[in-house]
Amino acid sequence: MFCAERKLYRLVAVSFGFLCVLQAGLNVSLRLYLSDLSQQGWVYFNNSFYYISTSKNSWNDSRSDCLQRGADLVVINSKAEQVCLCEYEFTRHFQQHIWIGLTDHEMEGKWKWVDGTPLTKRLPNNFGSRDEDCVEVGLYGTEMNWNDAPCRLKNFWMCEKMLVL
Repeated sequence: MFCAERKLYRLVAVSFGFLCVLQAGLNVSLRLYLSDLSQQGWVYFNNSFYYISTSKNSWNDSRSDCLQRGADLVVINSKAEQVCLCEYEFTRHFQQHIWIGLTDHEMEGKWKWVDGTPLTKRLPNNFGSRDEDCVEVGLYGTEMNWNDAPCRLKNFWMCEKMLVL
């Protein structure tokens, strides 16, 4: 019995050691990944990384750029995200309009985020023509607002990449 117990303890010790080495490797890989994202201009907030473009493009081309980066146009699903990202960090800094991932191009007046969830919190101003199917955020005077605009307009854009562990 003593020999079997010793083998079991050895197996547990070797397994534990292997798990420690694996954890260290994962920590180093994650740190390198996060460092690389930061160097590419991504900003971390509340379990997601955000990227603001340095050039302007249409809503569709902006979304394509985000998808190529392994992300999508930002989905604003909390007041904290709206305040911290759009009002404070980015829009006030750039003082430009920025595309977000909200559109009613499938059905006029039925706003959906790029992840498929319907808009429930607030509506874009929805003034103007029926050709305004994409949403931008920006400063209008001193107020931060969402605005529906023609998707062909050229704006900066914001990508969001969720951190999945």
